[in-house]
Order: sequence, then C-alpha cells, then structure tokens
Amino acid sequence: MDFALTEHQQQVLDKARGFVASTLEPVAADLDRKGVIPPEIVRGVADLGLLGCEHDFVAYVGALIEISKAWASLAAVISVHNSLVCYPISRFGNQDQKMRYLPMITERKQLGCYGFAEPLAGSDAGAIRTTAVTDGDHFVLNGHKRFVTSGRQARLAIIYALTDPSKGRDGLSAFIVDTYTPGFSVGETNEMLGLRASEAVDVILADCRVPAGNLLGGLNQGFAIARAVVEGGRIDIAAQAVGIGEACLGQSIAKAKDRRQFGRPIAEFEAIQWMVADMSTEIDAARLLTLRAAGIRAKNPDDSGLTMAAAMAKLFASEASNRAAYNALQIFGGHGYLTEFPVERYYRDARAMTLYEETSEIERLVIERELAK
Repeated sequence: MDFALTEHQQQVLDKARGFVASTLEPVAADLDRKGVIPPEIVRGVADLGLLGCEHDFVAYVGALIEISKAWASLAAVISVHNSLVCYPISRFGNQDQKMRYLPMITERKQLGCYGFAEPLAGSDAGAIRTTAVTDGDHFVLNGHKRFVTSGRQARLAIIYALTDPSKGRDGLSAFIVDTYTPGFSVGETNEMLGLRASEAVDVILADCRVPAGNLLGGLNQGFAIARAVVEGGRIDIAAQAVGIGEACLGQSIAKAKDRRQFGRPIAEFEAIQWMVADMSTEIDAARLLTLRAAGIRAKNPDDSGLTMAAAMAKLFASEASNRAAYNALQIFGGHGYLTEFPVERYYRDARAMTLYEETSEIERLVIERELAK
C-alpha cells in the first residue's frame, strides 16, 4: 500500500501548516479562553478551501489534523460545517437545494450548523422528540435541540425531526432551515469543559415554518441520511484526535528535555521515555487508521468497509489522544495543571473526542455488529 501523498495533498498540508503557524498558533490559547473564533479566522479557513468540502477528502483530513494540533475548537467548527452540513446537501439535496444553499456556505463563507441531539436524545435517534407537521406547502417544526455547534453564528441548519412519530427513528426527516426563519431561536450556550471556542448552543424551534421544498432527501429519510453522513463525522473526529495527540507528543518531548529533576533532564528517565514511546506509537497508528478510512471514503462513500474503518479510526484515535493528554500532563507535572501551558487545554479538548459524534461505547457496538455480518 502506498502511503505517499499526492502533489495536491502535500500542497494542501503545506498551506494548512502555514496558516497554523502564521495565524492560529499566536492567538489560539487566548481566543480559546475567551471562547470566540473571530470571523476573519473563519474566512481564512475558507480561503484555504477547507470550508465547504475540499474535493480531495484525504487532503482535507490531513489539513484538519494540522489545524487540530493548534486549535481543536476551530477544527470542530470546520468538521460540523463540512461533514454534517455541506456533505448531506451535496449528496442528498436536489438540484434546486444545491444551487440555492451550497454557494451560501462555500463561496459566501457562511457557517452551517447541525441539529440532531436533544436534551433526552444523543446517539439514540429513536429518542428524538422534535416534530415536523405538514401545513399546506410548509412543514411546521417544534422541538429543542442541544449541542448545536456554531448555532449562534450559522446561517443555515440541518435539522432532524419526526414526520411520522409512529415509526420512531424510521419516521425521521432532515430539513434545510434558514436560521433567520421565524420560530428558529438560539437558547443558552452549553458551557463545556473543552472545545470552548466552538460554542455549542441550544436551538429552540417554536412553530418554525419551513418550505416543503427544504425537505432533504425525501420524507422519512432522516435516519438514513444521518447514518450516511456519520461516517465522515467519525473520520473528522479521528483527525481532530490525532492532531491533539500530536500536539501532546510535541509538547511532551520538548518539556522532557527542558524539565530537570534530581540533577538531570527528565528525558533521561526510563519512565518518561516509555511514556513518549507509547504516545508516539499510538498516535502514529491512529493517523494511519484515520488516513485509511479517509482513503476508503474518498474512493467510494458507499464502500461496505467504510463503516468499520471509520468506527475503528474514531475509537482508537479518540482513546489514544486521551492517553496522550494524560501522559503529557504527567510529564509537565504541576505546571501542566496551569492554564499558562497548553497541555491543560489539550487534556480538556481530548476528553470530548470519546463523546461527540458517538461515544466510544457506540463505536465498539458498531464494530462488533460489522464483524457479526
């Protein structure tokens, strides 16, 4: 198997690294503490071609790893926009929907958001209670969505709602919703442990009238759409986890050489050397799993092996990034607990990787079910 990057993929990575060095690294820590991502940074990402689905998915995943190394919050916003908003419209939207909405969230650089989870519904799609009832040439949406990343800034939302409650998750439909629509309102910010600048919010739908033409992919096809787009979401989270892990590794090596205990650098202690060796091995394996899944999806998003490959990548990379963050904090000692050093942010951000876009437990269920087939 050839793991070499194409010329285009290398160019995308080089541009991403340049953007990280010049724009993100100097400000990421301060902006994350403030919990904001300035519009000019979002525009910078768009200018790189990373807001609206880079045509080469492997190149996109590689760039997402680089951005995650500097600022995982920004990577989370990019991931939601691309995999959970742009991709379902480009794959399942009709021609009118594509012409009307894709330029808005690509060329005009408007953010998209994704409303699936609810206060009592996460990975269990059957627990969703948001409804969409037909009324003439509109659907009327009522419900409460949670963990809506970029919900306050987004111009467009993909909202999942029940159009046939008697069918449970098989009665879900997906809708393209303009966030300026009356009845669409943003509620409280979900104060989070990590990824603080990605700002997840509650979205309230109160008699929100959506044109029937904004139904995405057909009536009662919401669960099938969500299941199809989650593969890309899993790979995106794996990429974010790899980036966080690589950042932990780089900081750990530098600190181990610099920090002295008992008269010598701690890099000379075998316990530290083993930590670094394990971190390096696991993060490298996570990167390979992630790129494998990205390669499969790039060739054929309907490949029967993609579900397992994406779940394995997300599971292993997210767990590995948490171990890397734990070890990085240990290597820094008490200083790692201080906000002036970046590893405390990596530690908080890594924790989200095993939770969102399906928990590690769900990924294990997915893998087992694929094996059982």
